[in-house]
Amino acid sequence: MGFAEQTVWITGASSGIGAALANTFGAAGAKLILSGRREEALKEVAAAAGAEHLILPFEATDQAALPGIVQEAEGWQGGIDVLINNAGISQRSLAIDTDFSVYEKIMEVDFFAPVRLTQLVLPAMVERGSGHIAVVSSVAGKVGAPLRTAYCAAKHACCGYYDALRAEVETAYGIKVSVILPGSVQTAIATNALTATGGVRGTSDANIDNGLPAEEAATRIINGMAAGDREIPVAEGMEAMALQMRAANPDALFQITAEQGRTLAEARAKGEPIEPARME
Repeated sequence: MGFAEQTVWITGASSGIGAALANTFGAAGAKLILSGRREEALKEVAAAAGAEHLILPFEATDQAALPGIVQEAEGWQGGIDVLINNAGISQRSLAIDTDFSVYEKIMEVDFFAPVRLTQLVLPAMVERGSGHIAVVSSVAGKVGAPLRTAYCAAKHACCGYYDALRAEVETAYGIKVSVILPGSVQTAIATNALTATGGVRGTSDANIDNGLPAEEAATRIINGMAAGDREIPVAEGMEAMALQMRAANPDALFQITAEQGRTLAEARAKGEPIEPARME
């Protein structure tokens, strides 16, 4: 199934995977609703995508505003055909050092925000008997990775919610649900990650800088969604292997991640820089 003339709503569309998805869906002939916090950046993305579009900026955690925003989005073209929950933030800190507020914020942005938006969009899709909902989780939504306890928790929760949602709506109402599992992709996710105290990290990781180009990730995502794939891995090398190991040989994977954790603990004890392994 193609996406020509379909209305596709992308959150977190101002940069990274979201912006690349806007270009990819725009090239496929979709009509775009682009959301994020930065209106000017969204306008630039829309101009580059060259598709019929609606700019709909909002703060993902503004729960009170969401019903009105969804009403505006659904009224633009008479409904939402595809919702891609892409907005999110990551983390770079050891659990022993992490303030609890970091867990609260990341769960709010990465889990509760997409669930709330999905819950508001879902009734019209059920009534229509069609639709496609996707969430950008992560390899870290399947694999527990050091320095990302909050991020892994939120992304694991996304996998659980959207897998369960699929069970409820796929056959009963004809609504597709895709869980997207990116590994390292060349975006600002590491730069914007939260530190132990909730500040913005401000620097990237080598694994992110050497990851898949966002455009390639977007192509894999749209191809997987067009094929109706329920789960769409977007990972290479060790990250792709980790997904396979989690299913086939979890103890071996746990041993690898435990060794990564030991290395980080030793670095912490020595006051040395702590560098994350690949596993976004």
